[in-house]
Amino acid sequence: MRPRQTRPRLLQAMIDAFSLPDLRRRILITLGILIVFRFVAHIPLPGVDLEALKELFESNALLGMLDMFSGGAMARLSVAAMGVYPYITASIVMTLLVPVIPKLQALSQEGEAGRDKINRFTHWLTIPMAGMQAYGQLIYFQSQGVIGNAAALPMATMVISMVAGTMFCVWLGERITEYGIGNGISIIIFGGIVAGYWQTTGQVFIAAGQGQWLGAVVYVIIALLTTVLIVIFTEAHRRIPVQYSRSVFRGGRMYRQSGSTHIPLRVNTAGMIPLIFAMSLVIFPGTVASYFAAPQGADPNFANQIMTLLNSSAPLPEGLIYWGLTFLLVVGFAFFYTMIIFEQQDLPGTLQRQGGFIPGIRPGPHTKEYLDGVIKHITWAGALFLAVVAIMPFAAREISNVQVIQLSSMGLLIVVGVVLDTMKQIEAQLVMRRYEGFIK
Repeated sequence: MRPRQTRPRLLQAMIDAFSLPDLRRRILITLGILIVFRFVAHIPLPGVDLEALKELFESNALLGMLDMFSGGAMARLSVAAMGVYPYITASIVMTLLVPVIPKLQALSQEGEAGRDKINRFTHWLTIPMAGMQAYGQLIYFQSQGVIGNAAALPMATMVISMVAGTMFCVWLGERITEYGIGNGISIIIFGGIVAGYWQTTGQVFIAAGQGQWLGAVVYVIIALLTTVLIVIFTEAHRRIPVQYSRSVFRGGRMYRQSGSTHIPLRVNTAGMIPLIFAMSLVIFPGTVASYFAAPQGADPNFANQIMTLLNSSAPLPEGLIYWGLTFLLVVGFAFFYTMIIFEQQDLPGTLQRQGGFIPGIRPGPHTKEYLDGVIKHITWAGALFLAVVAIMPFAAREISNVQVIQLSSMGLLIVVGVVLDTMKQIEAQLVMRRYEGFIK
């Protein structure tokens, strides 16, 4: 029997994790790859006006959101400026295409081999999407005076460098998944977001030093409460009881065996995808309007009015339009994406093929109707949760009256989700070796 541990549970679990050679090697590989990623994020493209680049990012909310996925690399316009964002976009596109294209739908039902083929298609789709995104970004930065007018060959070189940087980041993420701990792509994004939290911490001290210490404390409390809310709804699920029955031939006779289990339906099945869709859609009109807006000093036109109405940093009442639209779109996209994912999983068909059934519900269409009703009901809670998290930066700014600190609700959602997933994987490794883990 193992002696009773007197150390805190979390500390003891970490000591146990590093005492296991295989688990220690996985953790160190993950940390080493994250260090390599941070080095790559600091390799700049040539001919960049850093001062103009800084001013541009301070005035453009869409660029700030994309910079979060790149881990600050876009704000430096490095070779990894796009991060793994093109791969995420390609993954979302493939997810939406699978139920539409019969061949892809058939591949998704072929098990591991089919998923590998779809993943390969996702990689191939990432390359042209990364190329188009890199070229579009460079043209945009040229128009804003961040980089000079480049000829065809230098432009092609920069585009190829950015595409290579994206694919290298995706490759690093996959190495983490294979040899490290956790989902590699998520951990790459996690590493970039956490690297930016040092700046947020500095902003808290700046606000406190400027006499806004009460607002800074309120801001920190709101961030902690948001984190707790994210943990609760990320782990929340509804258990659907399932029974299995099968016939076993033994000793010349047929015996019927049965067992019971449950299907955990997550309250937040869609994850952070509705936030990405909603924020991108709300920011897009303002970004397009910025190209046609009247310059400073001239009479404002219709494009200026759109920019004012869809400005995430605007105070009341203009700010309510941006954040109100964000709230409604997050709810809508949460239902849309959840139903797509649920249709792809085909739980009623899987249960019927495996001889399982929900007690009191007939297999087939009745099971599908029942599960559809359950997922729609619990998605209301998940959708409203995501919508509240989405508008949390606006609420935090208005309640604390601190304008300096920027709270990224999407960043918190990613960070908390990645930490929980990684802790579960370490927990499984420890429990498998009869060690106590993090979670009771």
